[in-house]
Amino acid sequence: MCPRSSGQARDIARAYLSALRPPVTPETVDNVVLVVSELVTNAYRHAGGLIALQLSGSAGNLHVHVTDPSPVLPYSRSAGPDTDLERVGGYGWALVRHLAHEVTVRREPRGGKTIDVFIR
Repeated sequence: MCPRSSGQARDIARAYLSALRPPVTPETVDNVVLVVSELVTNAYRHAGGLIALQLSGSAGNLHVHVTDPSPVLPYSRSAGPDTDLERVGGYGWALVRHLAHEVTVRREPRGGKTIDVFIR
């Protein structure tokens, strides 16, 4: 599926998670929705758009799969002594990596990249 906005992607994630049996914990729902929101936002903001969003798995092993058209790999911005604490944004990738059990990124043969996030 290809949601047209981060808000629509969050709604899709919530709907998918609410249908899982056994049910997913509220904390896991929040984590998955946040990961989906960050990845889709980054795809639209930095990668020129979203190609696909897929959700799969079960309550104990969830998989978020996002493909975008940019071959540029994501990177973490680190906070240091010169960090502008008033700056908004730029820490989504670090947040995704923190919430995930595992993250893989691969360049696609026809261009773009796919990010796979596993959450337990």
